Amino acid sequence: MQQDGYTLLEPQKLAALVTYLVHDLETIPSEPVWPEGFALERLNGAAIERYRRLFSAVGAEWLWFSRLRMPDVALWEILMAPPVEVYALVRDGKDAGLLELDFRDAEAPELAFFGVVPDALGQGIGKRLMATALLRAKVAGMDRLHVHTCSLDHPRALDFYCRAGFRPIRRAIEVFDDPRLDGTLPRDAAPWLPLLEP
Repeated sequence: MQQDGYTLLEPQKLAALVTYLVHDLETIPSEPVWPEGFALERLNGAAIERYRRLFSAVGAEWLWFSRLRMPDVALWEILMAPPVEVYALVRDGKDAGLLELDFRDAEAPELAFFGVVPDALGQGIGKRLMATALLRAKVAGMDRLHVHTCSLDHPRALDFYCRAGFRPIRRAIEVFDDPRLDGTLPRDAAPWLPLLEP
């Protein structure tokens, strides 16, 4: 298959370079100490609307859309699955971060979604949330933890994962419909990436 050169996309399509990483969970940080006012709350299937609001608050800037397009029943099944752990990081009563761990496949356990709301960036909160993720994976009996990020994510996301002990293992190109054009995300989401009208 030809992989060199440019590939022209239709105006409604976006493409991202995806990097897959793995953490071998050999060195695990200790339980993080949260600043006053912070707490982790576990979410389940009863919290679908809260989950989607938090997912959007964390990811709209980076065009996260998968959970927003997912039917309620499918999302409920994920949130209710015992090997899935979903946490809201709460700061002074308001959701400030999302941590979703998916242990359904013990051979490839995944840090499915991870991030903090924009006004919590740069405060060391992400490091504490990552320490929690690694610790939860180890406590759950996992030997490794997978994650992937892409070129549409926060510019420092890949470096953050590598500094947390993940190592890159492969790459892929993901092509998808621009979620701003079908109403999945607001048209003004991710203003750094111009909309192309079909």
